[in-house]
Amino acid sequence: MRISVRVKPGSKSGDRVVANDPYLDVFLKEKPIDGKANEALVRLLREHFGTAPDGVRIISGFGSRIKIVEIGGPEGT
Repeated sequence: MRISVRVKPGSKSGDRVVANDPYLDVFLKEKPIDGKANEALVRLLREHFGTAPDGVRIISGFGSRIKIVEIGGPEGT
């Protein structure tokens, strides 16, 4: 499954996921320096969706706040 995610790095409210049509808003404490926010995003979404360690990957938007993320692999597993 692919979802659109809007990342809000450097959030003081802590790491959390909020459904907010048309995006899944993800608040991260981590700042977007040296890919740390992307790593935190993947880690948080793995926990949120309960997937395997390789079950979440960023498809597009590596340097953007708006990203397309694949959950569960290309076959939807």
